[in-house]
Amino acid sequence: MPRCSRFALGLLGLAAFLLASPVLGCGPGRGPVGRRRFGRRQLSPLLYKQFVPNVPEQTLGASGKAEGKVLRGSERFRELVPNYNPDIIFKDEENTGADRLMTERCKERVNSLAIAVMNMWPGVKLRVTEGWDEDGHHLPDSLHYEGRALDITTSDRDRHKYGMLARLAVEAGFDWVYYESKAHIHVSVRADNSLAVRTGGCFPGHATVTLRSGERRGLADLRRGDWVLGAEPGGRLVPTEVLLFLHRDLGQRASFVAIETASPARRLLLTPSHLVFAARGAANGSAAFLPVFARRLRPGDAVLAQGAGGQGLRPARVLRVSREEGVGVFAPLTSHGTLLVNGVLASCYAVLESHRWAHRAFAPLRLFHGLLSLLPARAEGGNGTAPEAGVHWYSRLLYRLAWGVLGHEATQA
Repeated sequence: MPRCSRFALGLLGLAAFLLASPVLGCGPGRGPVGRRRFGRRQLSPLLYKQFVPNVPEQTLGASGKAEGKVLRGSERFRELVPNYNPDIIFKDEENTGADRLMTERCKERVNSLAIAVMNMWPGVKLRVTEGWDEDGHHLPDSLHYEGRALDITTSDRDRHKYGMLARLAVEAGFDWVYYESKAHIHVSVRADNSLAVRTGGCFPGHATVTLRSGERRGLADLRRGDWVLGAEPGGRLVPTEVLLFLHRDLGQRASFVAIETASPARRLLLTPSHLVFAARGAANGSAAFLPVFARRLRPGDAVLAQGAGGQGLRPARVLRVSREEGVGVFAPLTSHGTLLVNGVLASCYAVLESHRWAHRAFAPLRLFHGLLSLLPARAEGGNGTAPEAGVHWYSRLLYRLAWGVLGHEATQA
């Protein structure tokens, strides 16, 4: 039996067992990046040669395995982002700007650390001595080649501060921190497309869906029990019920992939690991369209969009793909696992690059919802009930389980 099939069957069995449990709760999570509460507790500096967590860097409990060098001009190179934070000093001895290039996750962590450094030592800034490496200065499997690792010091180069600098890096959310040398601290993060990183895929709150009546409604105003337009496997638009929200947070900041199309003209924002149905180059009919991560889309690709005047789905050529910051994340789950957002067909799922297996994994949740619908309606129920905020416990559990069973390979094409 194929590995993915064994995983899916085991996943479905565990999901059914968990749904039968009488009580399952979800406590408060870690919160937004860089927002750990230091409070008044005493922070203890790391010791020389100490690393946190106390496991090797490229293991599941830390930053994960290396994925291979990112070469300038390659497709993966486009996923690195420059960091022009004025509160960080970049050594950039190569004078190429390479030290400023890093993954989105690494950028978020180092920006949080920069604030912590200035708060701890007024007048002192964070200094990055090594970032993305394109010249082969590190060991073959180093995360520096992927923009996932940094070597850091303080701007005054006071080595007595480095132990505390390492502790601040841990608090800022780096996935592995190592007091590697008397001259610097080494920090690294998981891959941006890692299942341990992406516990959901979402749309912004200002995105709109089409109700079965034809009315447009913003995702921030969408409620459980509403009926929206989605699509059957064959590509025909059908009404589908909103069962719940896999992720809903009005105040969370997120980085979105902005997709702009022509004929028909549409603009869709969704998180990088969210699935959208796309085809390379020109495509005729929906059969050629496959679910891919939004971050993989490129100009010239095609997505499925609703035609003018409420017509059916038709291919729409992608004109531009860019990144855009926004506030508010929403991920509704429909009974069909698809929905039309801003006129573009998207999956309800993320993280695992397989719409089919993701939809099967959520089958117990849909079944549980169907059984609940047979019960007499409660007074507070109905489509006016405001959904709870945060990541749904079921989706968080499945993502973590998938990482534990399949590891990073589950996110690859």
